[in-house]
Amino acid sequence: MAKIFLIVAALNGLLAVAIGAFGAHALKAKLTPDLMVVYQTAVQYHFYHLLALSVVGLLLLQWPTSRYLQCSGWLFIAGICLFAGSLYILALTGLRWLGAITPLGGLAFIAAWLSMALGLYHSQ
Repeated sequence: MAKIFLIVAALNGLLAVAIGAFGAHALKAKLTPDLMVVYQTAVQYHFYHLLALSVVGLLLLQWPTSRYLQCSGWLFIAGICLFAGSLYILALTGLRWLGAITPLGGLAFIAAWLSMALGLYHSQ
């Protein structure tokens, strides 16, 4: 599981850099200022949580059977998809109803951090 999370984190690093650069260069003149802020927020949270996913992968090298850490990794992946993904799509399409999905990603992030903490607490 550690290897899977580390690979997914690395691929998300690639995506976050590419998506961030695309926004900075190709979208800056096309998006309204408020949608550009939404896009930048998505990139920021994408980066923060791909780094957290990397930490989970590294922790799983030490404690490979930790169900809490495994759960944390999947929740970080879900959070990236739901939170950053919904904000990227909202910024690009202007479909405001997508903002209703974003808090589900935020809840996944919160649960992922809690699960990571519990995994560390219960580790031996």
